[in-house]
Amino acid sequence: MKSSVPPPRFQHFTVFCIACFLLSISYGTTFLLSMLVQALGGTASDAGRVFAVAMLSTLLSVVGSGHLLQRVGAARAIAVGAFCLVVASVGFAVVPGLGGALLACGLMLGVGWGLFYTVGPIMVAQMVEPSRRTHCFALLSGSMLTGIGTGPLLGKFAAFVALPTQLAFWVAACAAGLAGLYFAWLGSTSLGQRPAEKVQIGLVSALNVMRSRSGLSILMVGLGGAIFGTMGSFQTSYADRLGLDYSIFFIGFMGAAIACRLLLAGWVAKQPPLATSWVLTLIMATAVVGFDQWVHSAERYLAMAMLLGVGYGLNYSVINGLAANEAPAGLTAQALLLFSLSYFIGVFGFPFVASQLITQLGISAMMLSIEGVALLVVGLSTARWLASRFSRPALV
Repeated sequence: MKSSVPPPRFQHFTVFCIACFLLSISYGTTFLLSMLVQALGGTASDAGRVFAVAMLSTLLSVVGSGHLLQRVGAARAIAVGAFCLVVASVGFAVVPGLGGALLACGLMLGVGWGLFYTVGPIMVAQMVEPSRRTHCFALLSGSMLTGIGTGPLLGKFAAFVALPTQLAFWVAACAAGLAGLYFAWLGSTSLGQRPAEKVQIGLVSALNVMRSRSGLSILMVGLGGAIFGTMGSFQTSYADRLGLDYSIFFIGFMGAAIACRLLLAGWVAKQPPLATSWVLTLIMATAVVGFDQWVHSAERYLAMAMLLGVGYGLNYSVINGLAANEAPAGLTAQALLLFSLSYFIGVFGFPFVASQLITQLGISAMMLSIEGVALLVVGLSTARWLASRFSRPALV
C-alpha cells in the first residue's frame, strides 16, 4: 500500500533558498551605487541620498508587509517585492543622470528589499519547527549573502570585460524576475497561503516584543547592520584610498560568511547562544579595528574581510534565532518584523550618515564612526552574556 503522507515542508527549502539567492543579487548591486553615482558626476553625498530614500521606503515596506502578508499570503507578498526589485534594477541600469529618477529607483529598491527580507524569515519560521529555526535561518541568510556578494562581483566582471557597470544591474533584474515567477507560483500552493495568526504589527505588540528578551537581539541587529551596510556601500571608496581592489573585500567577506553559515551553522546552533554571540561580536569588532589600523596590503585586506565575515556572518544567524525564540508567546512574527525593521535602519540609515562624514571629513571619519558602533555592540553583548551568567533574566 502506497504511503499518502505528504512530504515535510522543509523539503521545499532548497528551491526556496535558490530563489532567495536570485533575489538578493539586486541588493548586492547597491554596493556599486557609489561607483555608478560617481560615473554620473555625483559624490558620496549623492549616493547617501539614495540610501536615505531606500531606508525610508524600506521602513514603510516593513511596517506594511504584515498587512500585505495577511491579505495575499507570504509567497505572493515576496513576488510583489521581486517586481519592485526588477523595476529598481532596470532603473539603475538606464538612469541617465542624477536627480529624481535615481531617487525613485532607491525608493523601489527599499520597497522590494523590505518586503522580501521581512517576509522570507516569517515563511521559514512557518515551514520548520522552533528547534530547527537557527539552523534554517543560517542557511537562508547564507543563500542571501551569496546573492549579495554576487552583485558587486558582477560589477568587477563587467569592468574586466570592458563593459559598463550597468551590466550588473541588468543581470540583477533578470535574476529577480526569475525568482518573482517562482514565488508567484508558490503562492498558489499550500506553502503560499495566508497565515492563520495575525502578523501585523502595532504599538502594543511592538512594545511587548521590545520589553522581552527578544528586544536586545533586535537592537543588536540594527547596530550590526550599520557596520555591514556602511562597509559594503563605501568599500569602493575605502579600497581606492589604499590603492587596493575592492573585489578582495567582497570575495573574502562573502566567502567566509557563506562558508561559516553553510558549514558551521549546525554546530553553532548547539552552542550556548549568548556566549557564542559574545565571541562572534569580539571577532567582528576586531576586524573593524583592523580595517582602520592594520590594512596596508592585499593580504591583510583579505584577512580582515574574512574575519568580519566570520564574526558578522555567524552572529547574525545566532541573534536572528534568539529574536524568534525569545519573543513573547504568539508574537514571533511581530518580533521578526521588528528584527527586519531594526536591520534596515542600520543597513540603509547609517550609510547616509557615513556619506556625510566622507564628504565633510573623509574616509577616516567614517571608519572612526564604525568603530564606535562596534564598541557599542561589544558592550551590549558583553553585558547580556554576563547578565545570563548571574541570572538577571531581564537583560538576557
